[in-house]
Amino acid sequence: MTDLEYQNQAERVLKAVEEACDRLNDERDVDIDNQRTGGMVTLTFSNQSQIIINLQKPLQEIWMAARAGGFHYKFNSGQWLDTKDSREFYANLSRYASEQAGQALDFAANA
Repeated sequence: MTDLEYQNQAERVLKAVEEACDRLNDERDVDIDNQRTGGMVTLTFSNQSQIIINLQKPLQEIWMAARAGGFHYKFNSGQWLDTKDSREFYANLSRYASEQAGQALDFAANA
């Protein structure tokens, strides 16, 4: 993957996360504050816990930090997959955000 391809794919993820937060805030009784700074999005939940998603351009990865730990994702076969267990980024984000928010939340690439 070229640097430009990485940048385009990774930016799509950050945008999808921001849009999903806006959708969830509009449709559900959930309060997720999402703050974007450059290549990083910070999600802050009503209990003040956070999930931080940031781009690691030199490694062509996306990193996510949540209460559950730190995770690294590489683009492979059209998906961002965890470098350790190959779990998909949006599935993991949905899981960890749900745990931190105390209710089921769904994040998806096309949300």
